[in-house]
Amino acid sequence: MKISILEPLGVGQEKMDAFIAELAQSGHDVRYFEKRETNPQILKERMADAEIAVLTNIPIGADVIEACPSLKLLDVAFTGFDHIDLSACDQKGIAVCNAAGFSTTAVAELSIAMALDLLRKITPLDLETRKNESRNGFLGANLQGKTFGIVGSGMIGLETARLAAAFGCKVLAYSRTQKEEAMKTGVEYCCLEDLCRQSDVLSLHLPLTEESKHLIGKKELKLMPKHAILINTARGAVVDYDALAGALKSGEIAAAAIDVYEYEPPLKPDHPLLAAPNTLLMPHIGYATKEAMDLRLDIVLENIQAFLSGKSMRIVNHPNS
Repeated sequence: MKISILEPLGVGQEKMDAFIAELAQSGHDVRYFEKRETNPQILKERMADAEIAVLTNIPIGADVIEACPSLKLLDVAFTGFDHIDLSACDQKGIAVCNAAGFSTTAVAELSIAMALDLLRKITPLDLETRKNESRNGFLGANLQGKTFGIVGSGMIGLETARLAAAFGCKVLAYSRTQKEEAMKTGVEYCCLEDLCRQSDVLSLHLPLTEESKHLIGKKELKLMPKHAILINTARGAVVDYDALAGALKSGEIAAAAIDVYEYEPPLKPDHPLLAAPNTLLMPHIGYATKEAMDLRLDIVLENIQAFLSGKSMRIVNHPNS
């Protein structure tokens, strides 16, 4: 098989070399591109005769798919796959798999960390200290005793719920599917409106679909308590960021911590959240830990091996439909 690894995968050189060597020893022709490119023409050249392509969140549109007649598998080293034109892959019989589960712990821990940062005002107090100032009347709040709302009870949502419960929070959740394993740990399910009304902290952990786009907008933000904070480590478009910026400026909610946007950072100068108060803005780092990157590469290799042996894998589309 001709395998194109379209970009670095965030691991150390030794682990990357071992990954490539294992594929090569199995008789595969492996090409590894150390510089990430998103230009469609360059991607077409890199994937022209590839049968398997490995990538993270590089957008792959129908025009690129059409230019790759040999392609059989897109191995996405990422949990989300909305940057892939699945319809075009289905039409060409190309399987698409993801690396679901690689960043569960990393994203859940960041969600809790950002909640703590906002509640304890860690970032602004760091700035005050560096200006040789004192506490200046800043008063934080405990996470313990808060109602922690989870939107989406998949793997990351459930891990976030577990951590929130460990901090002494009451955990509520809204999800299309109510999971027995969640309820056994004390998670209570409710409708989205009630979740917004009752949550002191509202944390988002659901994929981007047509139904979830702007799931949190003006209506939902108005339902939230004025002291509430919103955390988004899921997908940027799940939240209407214009509405969120307005809610922060008007004091409808207290604060927001954001790790994901409508596009990958750097943010454009006119992004509405840059001018919104009481925000903690991260450059999409939820998945970015050494442990998660190492696990991700292991999953990528598992996916390739499963595909080649005809075994079940983390398939996310319907290539033979």
